Amino acid sequence: MGLLQFTDRDFEEKIKNEELSIIQFSASWCAPCRSLSPVLEKLSQDYPQNFWYADVEEGGINTASAMGIKGVPSTIVFSKGLEIGRLVGFPGEVKVKEFLDKYIK
Repeated sequence: MGLLQFTDRDFEEKIKNEELSIIQFSASWCAPCRSLSPVLEKLSQDYPQNFWYADVEEGGINTASAMGIKGVPSTIVFSKGLEIGRLVGFPGEVKVKEFLDKYIK
């Protein structure tokens, strides 16, 4: 499925209606973000949920602010628009998969 491009409008129109959604809050200048994106892209093939990419300085600026994003990358798992898990940074593919497996059955 891959990473879908997120805009603030998607939160109300899609994220709040999805059973589970994963959003990577990132910035184009962030090296760890650029390392995390291909990992989430790859892992998204293993899960039926939507994986989103939100640039905190572009289309996802208001949602990032509302979620209290202080550092990027931040990966948040949402259930019907409510945060149920957050991973800040990029600890490597194995740790990212372990994080996702905690929330995605």
